[in-house]
Amino acid sequence: MFAIMSFAKKFLRITVLCMILTTLFIVSASAACVGVGTVNEDAAALRLRSEPSSDASILATAPQGDIVVVLEQVDEAWYKVDYKSVEGYMSAEYLDVVTTANVDLGYGIVNEVSSMLNVRSGPGTEYPLVDTLRNRSIVSILGVEAGWYKISFGNVVGYVSSDYLSLCKDSSGLRADEDPTSASTLGNQIVAYSEQFLGIPYVWGGNGPRSFDCSGFTKYVMNHFGYDISRTASAQATNGVAVSRSELQPGDLVFFHTFSSYVYITHVGIYAGNGQFIHASSTKGITYSDMNSSYYNNAYVSARRIINQ
Repeated sequence: MFAIMSFAKKFLRITVLCMILTTLFIVSASAACVGVGTVNEDAAALRLRSEPSSDASILATAPQGDIVVVLEQVDEAWYKVDYKSVEGYMSAEYLDVVTTANVDLGYGIVNEVSSMLNVRSGPGTEYPLVDTLRNRSIVSILGVEAGWYKISFGNVVGYVSSDYLSLCKDSSGLRADEDPTSASTLGNQIVAYSEQFLGIPYVWGGNGPRSFDCSGFTKYVMNHFGYDISRTASAQATNGVAVSRSELQPGDLVFFHTFSSYVYITHVGIYAGNGQFIHASSTKGITYSDMNSSYYNNAYVSARRIINQ
């Protein structure tokens, strides 16, 4: 009797799985994420492998009940998945997959967008636009639906296409296979962390996090990453090492002479790449600006590299 019930239970699971797989084939053609999978009770633990083969090397092991993000169905036997920001392959037999789920998936980082990523009120391009996100922005992922991630950032909750969001292991924006000490990785982390303050007002003497002035902002951000820099813009211009404008990398500090003063350096921001920098503007608060605009191009003075010094 027990054997019959066990067989019936497994048959039911396979039937449901086949129905889900049909849906996944349709969704995966246009989406990077096709759903979430839970390691089922048929496996005490499920191995994440480097290739869709039981002979491939083991990258990690997920215990029963753990959740993975399903990126692609390779064939009837294997899924390509993301488990704790490590991509690999898991046996389809031991994953129960759904295409819609409200489940905490940790953090995600916006990637491969040339301008801004649209955030919509629902999972599809037909839904109204509620906000936008810049490249390297960090968000919390609250669930998946039909190839879209449900996300939150600040006071905004919405949906973005999973094609433009990568899972990361924490709010730093790092994936598990990235070196947290490399200058390029740290620079992008600094920019990503800075973006959470977009829209925070400018207040002279503001040290954060509810208000900032320009050097208070750069000091606050750098301090988060363990770099104790000076408080004023003119003093920060002596920290780290000098870099030329042509050698700028994300995370470098950029300095400007924006008004008449007894000090030559009057403004500072954080270089974000592609000629953009994030800073505390006296009129807009924390915002992005273009270094190549006539105003900032004429006001530009110098740059310093703080990280890895």
